[in-house]
Amino acid sequence: MDLQALKNKYDIIGNDPALNQALETAVKFAPTDLSVLILGESGVGKENFARIIHQYSARRMNSFFVVNCGALAKELVNSELFGHVKGSFTGSTETRKGYFEDANGGTLFLDEIAELPLESQALLLRVLQSGEFRKVGSNKVEHTDVRIVAATNIDLYEAVRRGKFREDLYFRLSAAQIRIPALRDRKDDIYLLFRKFTSDFSETSGMCKISLRPDAIRLLCSYRWPGNVRQLIGFTQALTAQVSQKVTPTLQRIELTADELAPFMPVEQGEPIPVVFDGHQAGPQTGAGPAMDLQPIVKAIFDLNQRIDELEARVDRRSLPAPSVASRAEEAEWQGTEFTTPSGRVVESDPDEQPQQEAPTLSVKEQEAELIRKALVKHGGNRKLAAEELGMSERTLYRKLPPEYRKK
Repeated sequence: MDLQALKNKYDIIGNDPALNQALETAVKFAPTDLSVLILGESGVGKENFARIIHQYSARRMNSFFVVNCGALAKELVNSELFGHVKGSFTGSTETRKGYFEDANGGTLFLDEIAELPLESQALLLRVLQSGEFRKVGSNKVEHTDVRIVAATNIDLYEAVRRGKFREDLYFRLSAAQIRIPALRDRKDDIYLLFRKFTSDFSETSGMCKISLRPDAIRLLCSYRWPGNVRQLIGFTQALTAQVSQKVTPTLQRIELTADELAPFMPVEQGEPIPVVFDGHQAGPQTGAGPAMDLQPIVKAIFDLNQRIDELEARVDRRSLPAPSVASRAEEAEWQGTEFTTPSGRVVESDPDEQPQQEAPTLSVKEQEAELIRKALVKHGGNRKLAAEELGMSERTLYRKLPPEYRKK
């Protein structure tokens, strides 16, 4: 499979190994009839992957429907998905088909699937298992042949633990997963995307393209882009509109330095920042005991460790080799000729960044292990009570047990 041709067809920009792996996995799943779960933060482009799965499947000549589950009125979800018969509820003046009937023979992309009510999740599971469904207000069992591609930006396993998502549906969907990396994990791709978006905007608006000096590129890539590609598109278009000028025979491009770019960079507000616990309580005692004081730092430590686990898994995962310099030269004009490697002159990494990666990992794990030990000692080795105090499942606690407790 020519990944670059696939990216060009679906307007996917980047050469990150994790992105390439996600695309390769989508192409492998496509010819099958497996239900696929696409995981990734909001704005990473999950719908594009669903379209790739449909277009490279045997169903490509049939319908592809996109359903935003979060936008469906909860009282009408079942009607929208499965249809209803005339008179089944107030306002139902005629029998109406639902998405599962309309998409028969094709693919149904259920975005934000975690937003479905539990009742609808049970009905969805029934369709996945047998292809059977009933319209709202009808006793007649009908059949459909629909492939499901679902997507979510939340931790579904955590939703299962909280009783917000059915465990049986989770296991049914999670067997075939595609995880799309966040933009902050694809730093070498950020400026490629920026150049693409400013080039596209300049063509439609008649404005000069924006390019960045090396110090401005570092500034652009240092921001974490919580809204991912969607946020970067909006930022680039707004920046071009504000600082660019109309194209003239002598002016085609405007170059910005870091100082010129800085006033336009987005600023995150209200994000909690983990702090070091020094053993002293900031406020008066509430009577809950010392263990309660550790809750904020416990949560921060486990959140950090989860991110570390994901990074370690990404390193272990088989990935495709990065494109050669020759293949890069054949890409679209906006990528330019100055690119040598993804981390060459365009995106310069911080020289202090790499040597510091190992120490925080060990420190976090040691702190985590110590907190687990204290919780187990406090509850006399009772893993269930220790897990509840630390805010995790028993299964997670068992996986993270210090070595001396695994023998017990």
